[in-house]
This record gives sequence, structure tokens and C-alpha cells, in this order.
Amino acid sequence: MAKITLSDLRHSYLAQPRVPEDYALQHLNIEWEDGGAYALLGPSGCGKTTLLNLISGLRTPSEGRILFDDKDVSDLPPDQRNIAQVFQFPVIYDTMTVYDNLAFPLRNRGVDRATTDRRVREIADMLEVGNLLKRKAAGLSPDNKQKLSMGRGLVRDDVNVVMFDEPLTVIDPHLKWKLRSKLKELHQRIRHTMIYVTHDQTEALTFADQVVVMDLGQVVQIGTPVELFERPAHTFVGHFIGSPGMNVLPCEVANGTVRLNGVPVAVDGTVDSARTGRTELGVRPEFVSLAESGIEATVRRISDVGRHAVIEAMVGDHRVAAIHNGENPNVGDTVHLAFQAEQTRVYADGWLAMQEGTA
Repeated sequence: MAKITLSDLRHSYLAQPRVPEDYALQHLNIEWEDGGAYALLGPSGCGKTTLLNLISGLRTPSEGRILFDDKDVSDLPPDQRNIAQVFQFPVIYDTMTVYDNLAFPLRNRGVDRATTDRRVREIADMLEVGNLLKRKAAGLSPDNKQKLSMGRGLVRDDVNVVMFDEPLTVIDPHLKWKLRSKLKELHQRIRHTMIYVTHDQTEALTFADQVVVMDLGQVVQIGTPVELFERPAHTFVGHFIGSPGMNVLPCEVANGTVRLNGVPVAVDGTVDSARTGRTELGVRPEFVSLAESGIEATVRRISDVGRHAVIEAMVGDHRVAAIHNGENPNVGDTVHLAFQAEQTRVYADGWLAMQEGTA
């Protein structure tokens, strides 16, 4: 296990990058503590897999350094970084038994027979495949094949980091929850440093202690699942995390007062006057409610999802979603919306524009 530090990391696939747009990754500075569970979360093409390949040694960064326990490994090949990687599609040997698949990484490194047997059975029991050790891997169900692939990454106890690259993408939805829970349980038991790459917010938020949200090659925010949900540092984080995502509405800020469609709106603290640019109001649907007075809106759609309804209403030309419990209005009704002040924030050119200490 190792602490992993990314220092001023940049990477371009071009031989001579000249402008920021030439870089797939831009100025990353991240530190992951030894034994932590982390996730890289973002849409396709944001740079997640590129970053994983840099950490694993499959690519060498254009600029900056990668350190394992403060040792620079930026130029080391993968076999000298002591890592384990689990891919989107199970990497197993179909003609081998489950036991031999799990034992292979240890045998390949000359681990003695007794230690190999002990580790194989420990991991097999953790993954609930102990009764399948004599089975050929070819006959396993898809979820058990991916368990086996995970086990091959976890069986070594000397790795610096275990990296998971979208490991549940090909798994049926009804099995994903079970495998996510199992992976979280495994981390709590073995405490390897783990980095989990995904575009699925549910996978990232349920697995990781800290989530790195990426967009267009840069880190937009690093935080706990609660921090990302309750205080997005950028409107992208608000949109990307949550279902439905955060409402982002154009607003006016003048003399310390925030107005939406001309109506004053209470926000969480004081707007930072140093932040300039396009101003927007951000509030999650969970913190929007129907009220006797407030922002006037017209109901456009009502979606009943069982435990609550999602009401979509129009404020001028802009859609606002609200989570509602109770009797629903009718489509076309005029309603008034109230925003919970301590969960309502102002953004300037996408970035949080509230002064520090006003949360």
C-alpha cells in the first residue's frame, strides 16, 4: 500500500502541445492517503482513464511527477510500480480453475505454496466464491467472473494500489448493488489503497471516501459524497451529481442582494465581490418546496417516482425541479417556489462565488 501524490501533472497526446486545449489532463495536484478508497468520477472523455494509465505506468506524463510514498515513479514501467488493476471486462484464464486463477499472480512472483493457498482461500471466502474453487472459470456467471477478476487484483498483499477501471459496466443492474457492497466490504477488511474509475455517480459515491470529480481534463472538485452533494464547488458538479441534478438559474447580484426574475432570494452567506462573470443561482431540487409565496412558476411536468414526486416548473424560460411530498398540483397550475436559504448559493462563471466562512 502507498500514499500516491500527483504533482503538477499534465499530459498531452500531441508531441508538441502549445495551448491548454492540447492537453488531455491539465495541472493536476492530488494526494491520496495510504489505505484510502477513492473514486475518479466524470463523463466519458474527461481524462479518467488517461490518468489511470499514467498512474499504472502504461503512459508517461508530459509534465509533472507521480510519487508513491514520496518516491518518484513517473518513469518506471508498470512491473516496477507494484500495482494491481481490474478492468471493465474480466481478465481471467477460462481454462484454469477459480483456484488457479486466484493463485496465478502469487505463483508468478514465487510466493510459497502455503502462503498462496492461505491467500487464495481468504480472498475466495471474502468474494463468496469459496465453493467454486474447483470450477473452470469458463463456466462462471458474469458476476462471478468479475468477482474472480477482482480477486486476482486483491490476492496480493504487497501492492501499492489496486485500480478499478469501470469494473461494473458489463454487469447486470440487479447485480451491481451486490458487487458494489462487496467491494466496499473488501476495502474495509484489507485496507488497500484503492482507486475506482467510473462515470456512474452511484458507484463512486457508495464506494469512495473521497471522490475526484473531473471534466475536460481537469479536477473540478475533490470531496466526500456529502460535500459534493451539499456544497458543489462548480455548477458541473451540481449537474453531474444528484438525480435530478442541481437547478442552475441565471440571477442578478447587486449591492449584496441576489434576485431571480426580479424577486430577492436569500442565499447561504455573502457573495464574494471578487468573483466576476456570469452569475447563476444553484439549489438542489431537495431544497426547493411549494409555498404560499415566493418565486412564481408554472407547473410543466409531474413525475411520480413512488416515494415522492418530482415537480418541474418554469420560472420564465428556465426549468426548476422540486422534490415534493404531499398532494401534487396540476400541470399548468401557477405555484410559488421557496428555496432553502442555507442550501442556495451563487456561482460566477460556473464557480462557487460565496465568501469563505459563510457556509
